[in-house]
Amino acid sequence: MTENTLINNSDAGIERLLEIMRRLRDPKTGCPWDIEQDFATIAPYTIEEAYEVADAIEREAWDELKGELGDLLFQSVFHAQMASEAGHFAFQDVVRTMSDKMVDRHPHVFGDESRDKSAEQQTLDWETIKAAERAGKAQKGALDGVASNLPALLRAHKLQKRAARVGFDWPDASHVLAKITEEAAELEEARDAKDADALEDEFGDLLFVMVNLGRHLGIEPEAALRRTNAKFTRRFAAVEERLAQRGKTPSESELAEMDALWDEVKEQEKQAAQQKA
Repeated sequence: MTENTLINNSDAGIERLLEIMRRLRDPKTGCPWDIEQDFATIAPYTIEEAYEVADAIEREAWDELKGELGDLLFQSVFHAQMASEAGHFAFQDVVRTMSDKMVDRHPHVFGDESRDKSAEQQTLDWETIKAAERAGKAQKGALDGVASNLPALLRAHKLQKRAARVGFDWPDASHVLAKITEEAAELEEARDAKDADALEDEFGDLLFVMVNLGRHLGIEPEAALRRTNAKFTRRFAAVEERLAQRGKTPSESELAEMDALWDEVKEQEKQAAQQKA
């Protein structure tokens, strides 16, 4: 099969995409923009595409999800092509590594271990296997291997989970709630002292403890905040729409008026939810 035949074959699967990526990066005939990119310049796009996948799932936009998953897959292909050019590894090495990892981490599916165990036990087994893998990579600290460039809320959640595995954790949510009260008081003290550095520090402490509370309650902080962001966006748009019906914009309105409209929107959503129940 010639290169052009492969590229124009819509049924060629992943091999077609790999060839398209190779052609885009060809130093003589490729796309100037694609040729200029490196791992560092592409990484932000990779993060962005992952969030767009999560957004499509959250909105249950299944038609969009197909495209967003394709965009995310293309990021993996892009990085693998650059790695191949540099002599680090090829795309098939990525596939082989992931396949081997999944087989090794699921002995109850691909090995001779029993599947007769709870999801909780399987999670514990998974963490045990990952701990052994980290030990093989000379990652000796409990927090080693948690990527430093993760979104801050997600990294806080992962750091706390790691610490909890070795016993560094509160026994239940009531202790975390007490800590939130303590941290809020310290934040207020820093504000009153007009100490900007301490204020940021205490604010971070409060956010960190809030993440811990979410973990104890079984709530993923990134997902919860995305949900709240979506809710705020939806409700504020509804407020703007009501103001427009009055011939106003938010900047032409008083806070009291917008707050009253906000309450109307909340009540309307509440009633709609009750009708669906």
